[in-house]
Amino acid sequence: MKYLDLQSINARYVHAADKVMESGWYLRGEATRRFEHHYAEYIGTKHCIGVGNGLDALTLILRAYKELGMLHDGDEVIVPANTYIASILSITENRLTPVLVEPDISTLQIDDTLIEQAVTGRTRALMIVHLYGRCAYTEKIGDICRRHSLILIEDNAQAHGCLFGHRHTGSLGHAAAHSFYPTKNLGAFGDAGAVTTDQEELAEAIRSIANYGGKSHYIFEQIGRNSRIDEIQAAILDEKLRHLNEANQRRKEIASIYLEKIRHQDIVIPQCDRDNVYHVFPILTPRRDELKQYLLEHDVETMIHYPVPPHKQACYREWNSRSLPITERIHAEELSLPCNQAMKNEEADMIASLLNRF
Repeated sequence: MKYLDLQSINARYVHAADKVMESGWYLRGEATRRFEHHYAEYIGTKHCIGVGNGLDALTLILRAYKELGMLHDGDEVIVPANTYIASILSITENRLTPVLVEPDISTLQIDDTLIEQAVTGRTRALMIVHLYGRCAYTEKIGDICRRHSLILIEDNAQAHGCLFGHRHTGSLGHAAAHSFYPTKNLGAFGDAGAVTTDQEELAEAIRSIANYGGKSHYIFEQIGRNSRIDEIQAAILDEKLRHLNEANQRRKEIASIYLEKIRHQDIVIPQCDRDNVYHVFPILTPRRDELKQYLLEHDVETMIHYPVPPHKQACYREWNSRSLPITERIHAEELSLPCNQAMKNEEADMIASLLNRF
């Protein structure tokens, strides 16, 4: 079986793209305005700005804070060490300094007991990543940000619909970045992203920078870039948003089968003490590569999120000698099982049975 059957998931939304094609209006139109309004309402923020992709969303947030004088070259941004490379790229692209903090091996999220010791006189922001669809925010994180006057940025690329109490991730910090890459819980038919925030001045700065640096046509106050969501993606996402909670609930039902039935001494399942919309269902095993091949031989596709941690990537070769043992263990042992709304209960049962026989 496929790791993710996008054809089955997306078939019901093709009509939204057809409507845009028939309209003849493909950029910065009513579909974009409608989706921005509905997504801000869903997340629980005053503003939503549609952009080109998730990396742009992160990069634009940091760039806007620099334009507003709240961040400066060389300032430090604390970030989890086991995140996807985009989180780190957004920091270094803005000539800011990433400070990598290890995750908690039991949750795979940033370890909030290690954050405060990473704060220095140059620390200005904390970027949390709701990795795998699980809420990374804690009350302790909020308290640290308040006491040290840190900007709290959420990388919400993998956690659309996730909750902290009664609030959605994406509304917990000062600003949040969202990716709508096709494989996400709320996925487009191509690249797309968004920023959500309650801060009026920040929202205006992001809109300007993403529009070549101008607030009006052909008048440019800043050196900007072109980053926008197109009408087709906005229309599809607006339609999908209506079904997001339903799709996430189905993911949780598949995950509950795994949680109940996987019993193997060499397989560790992270704790589930926080809300989780299961963008990914990760397991850890020192026999990861062997298990991946075993499942493939039984026609089950899996994924690895991610095989090489950021500090071991060639693009950050100056960090390659660093030792971050918990991060390195996760990247050596993580295997993602199929977990999505297109699956049947019997398929999850079968995968759990295969794992127990491994």
